[in-house]
This record gives sequence, structure tokens and C-alpha cells, in this order.
Amino acid sequence: MNRRFLALLTVLFLASVHLTEAQQPSKIPRIGFLSLTPGPSSTSSEAFQQGLRELGYVEGKNVAIEYRYAAGRIDRLPEMAAELVRLNVDFFFTAAPPPRQAAKNATKTIPIVMAAVGDPVATGLVASLILPDKISSQ
Repeated sequence: MNRRFLALLTVLFLASVHLTEAQQPSKIPRIGFLSLTPGPSSTSSEAFQQGLRELGYVEGKNVAIEYRYAAGRIDRLPEMAAELVRLNVDFFFTAAPPPRQAAKNATKTIPIVMAAVGDPVATGLVASLILPDKISSQ
């Protein structure tokens, strides 16, 4: 009887752990959107949001976006990028060279998704296209 009782308790415990794990909300990805534009009416942010919606991501529901707009002031980008690093975003999104450079300078570990980029190897953003996570030291 003790064996059966112990086995039953073990099964109940494992089932409760499994159910508890299943009920835990999954981590919502946090994106750091870094832009030189004045605000959210920019073409890049609208296209970005539309692309997320097409992939099934809804801001505030299953994705969080931290927007930072420099309003044309390149000198503000380094601090904005550093702030996004402190917020522990999962990746950066940028669509122009100055924000890309600010993001690159702010982190060596957070991925940077780049839109409207020509040749990231030639500009020194990445060491190669084979290993894009190996950021060049230029």
C-alpha cells in the first residue's frame, strides 16, 4: 500500500508540475526600435509594425516594442541605444546608418536587425555574411 500511495503521489506531483509549466506565460519578445526620425509616423516604423502584424505579432499582446526616436539629432542616438541595452531588449531594429552604428557601439551581444542596408560588410557593421553575429571591430 505504501508503494502505491507513493507512486500515486509521484504521478500527481509530476502532473501538477507539468500543468503549472503549461500555464506559465511565455516570454514576450522585447524589440528596441531605434530611429533617427522625429516620431512614429515615419515610413520605417509603419512598415515595421505592418510586417509584425503580418507575422502574427500584435504590440502589447505578444510583442513589446521600445521606441526611441532621435528627431534628427544623431548625438542623441548613443544614449538611446544604451538605454535600450539597459532595458534588455531581445534585439534592435534600425533602418538607417546612424542608428545602426549607435546600436553596434552599444552592444556586442544583442542582435541588430537592419532594414534598408546596402553592404553591411563593406560598411564595417559585420565581419562577414557567413557569420553575421561576429561583429567587426572597425
